[in-house]
Amino acid sequence: MLILLPPSEGKTPADSGSPVDLATLSFPSLTTARQAVSTALALVSGQDDALNQLGVGASLGHEVHRNTRLAQEPAAPAHSIYTGVLFDALGYNSMTAMQKRKADAAVVVISGLWGAVGFADSIPAYRLSMSVGLPGLGKLASFWKPQLAQALAEHAQGHLLVDCRSSSYAAAWVPDPERTVAVNVFTERDGARKVVSHFAKHTRGELARHLLTRRGKTPETPAQLAHAAAERWVVELVPGTARKAHALNIILTD
Repeated sequence: MLILLPPSEGKTPADSGSPVDLATLSFPSLTTARQAVSTALALVSGQDDALNQLGVGASLGHEVHRNTRLAQEPAAPAHSIYTGVLFDALGYNSMTAMQKRKADAAVVVISGLWGAVGFADSIPAYRLSMSVGLPGLGKLASFWKPQLAQALAEHAQGHLLVDCRSSSYAAAWVPDPERTVAVNVFTERDGARKVVSHFAKHTRGELARHLLTRRGKTPETPAQLAHAAAERWVVELVPGTARKAHALNIILTD
């Protein structure tokens, strides 16, 4: 089982440590592409209209400025750099040593800067969304799509993919639909369903934690995943097609 996550928008910078070594990151075939994105990001981040180009507000100016010196910034494991609603709910720090090893092996974060990283990969904090376009590279989802298709295909072979990504990150890599289950979260009140955003992030983080910490066999099929999720939530499994992934709908009720 692999759990696909989006990065958090905000990052928690490392207090100390060596800078990122691209050669040590998972999926080394992405190294050249990572260098290209890092270079383009540094150039954009140093321009007067950097905030506009990166689609962020003035309060995030210090994070954008950090992009200009990523090669010198201290790096730390991705599970400590990525923070926020989803990652707080996943709760890596409160896991046992065995559960952490399982998370390190199972979690893949799809990133606008790195393409994809493992949970234990050492990276610096940065500010870059997959929806951004960079000079010479274009929209990052389109830039990364062929790169990730090649780099992740072998890694994903034989695994059930639990896809907890948001739409812009899902566009960067479309894995085998027969082995992929997209996780959707709805609230239901008086028989009416509503798609949610904040609760979706939190619930996807809780699902990831549940799958990584529960006892029993690791799910290997969409049906087994639905059974595992049903241990905590009301769920429904929508079968996929040859071109569309299965869907696990988690229904939050009052």
